[in-house]
Amino acid sequence: MSIPVALPELGQAMARYRFAYLLTAPGQGAPHATATAVTLQGGVLHIAGIGRRTRANIEREPAVALVWPPLSPDEHSLIVEGTAALEGEGLRVTPTRAVLHRSAPAPTPAAPGACGSDCVELNLPG
Repeated sequence: MSIPVALPELGQAMARYRFAYLLTAPGQGAPHATATAVTLQGGVLHIAGIGRRTRANIEREPAVALVWPPLSPDEHSLIVEGTAALEGEGLRVTPTRAVLHRSAPAPTPAAPGACGSDCVELNLPG
């Protein structure tokens, strides 16, 4: 199921969660995950105080994902994909895709290009 949501609603969605995991891609190997606090200002996500491994990964590959885990198993996770840029000691992420996702099986086959589970697509401008 997909429901378009305007970018200002991303902040409302984020407010329901306590923290996010930032996922970055190293040159080889498994993604690097760090728990972090994220703020939204003017349509851009901001993260303060990233570590050296995260910084090195961003320098190599700016595509990132942020995952806000659900508070309980029957709730949705918030997943945001975006392009990161270093900003002083921190990071800014321009969102390119956002979805509320729950891994409950879908009762019917998903349409091509749609989420395969119980998820809600958040439309972002651009």
